[in-house]
Amino acid sequence: MSNPAEKRPLPLKALAISIVLIWIIIAAFPFLWTMWGSFKVEGDFFSRSDWMNAVTGPLTQEKHGSTFTMEGYEGAWIEREFYRAVINTAIVTVSVVAVSLTLGTLGGYALARSGYKYSFWLLMMALVFRAMPGVTLISGYMLPFFELNIWGYLPTAIIVLVAMNQPFTLWMLHSFFKSIPRDLDEAALVDGCSRFQAFRLAIIPVMWPGVITTGLFSFLTAYNDFAVTSMLLSEQNLTMIPQINSFLGSSQEEGKVMYAVAAVVSSIVPLFVFIMIFQRRLVSGLTAGAVKG
Repeated sequence: MSNPAEKRPLPLKALAISIVLIWIIIAAFPFLWTMWGSFKVEGDFFSRSDWMNAVTGPLTQEKHGSTFTMEGYEGAWIEREFYRAVINTAIVTVSVVAVSLTLGTLGGYALARSGYKYSFWLLMMALVFRAMPGVTLISGYMLPFFELNIWGYLPTAIIVLVAMNQPFTLWMLHSFFKSIPRDLDEAALVDGCSRFQAFRLAIIPVMWPGVITTGLFSFLTAYNDFAVTSMLLSEQNLTMIPQINSFLGSSQEEGKVMYAVAAVVSSIVPLFVFIMIFQRRLVSGLTAGAVKG
């Protein structure tokens, strides 16, 4: 059987390939340009006289004897201890994903299998909370955090990020659970399982793709957050995104902006690799519940 793509006219194929290549170049250029510039000095990368200085690096050559330098990375990782922010980010993201998935799987399963009307209204309430600006939740938590003397620590950010992420997690897992036939639960119950055993032994093994997909979205939410972490964490406990912003400061200092550029590249590279590995799961999550549920 012939491939339909082979029957397309050559000009149409060339046009489609050209559009895809142009889109890839436009999408990848900001990151590639930033990564290239992270190995230059500030005078070259932000040159106002000639943008080609960012490519050729004359000031970098003059200062370091080479057109490339690791000065920005050394300043960010060693002088400003960016590795602490990386560790804090790992703690926050892993905790948010673990708590969100635990609550989401239990709540999503209960609502998907519930025959009562209140399950619908609970989902509607979750949707309302999801639509609320994150600043609203932050302002509501500030007073009890100060009174309990826990402001500035990682658990404060984890609590708020879970609260912001939970409605989305609940909706997404609810859609996955709705796509699983009730017959599977009933068969497990007939075999002598309790409701929780049926959930753990019969449903969760089938649900792993949905759990992984939801976990990926939860991870991205916590990893990329700025508002919550910048307002609720002290300077010693900042995660990567607000830490990058702190490199710039209220007044620009010579060379310090390159710390931020190097830190941006350092934070994007693992995220890029992560997305490339799990991109199929992310795409499947976008269509979760579109057919059933």
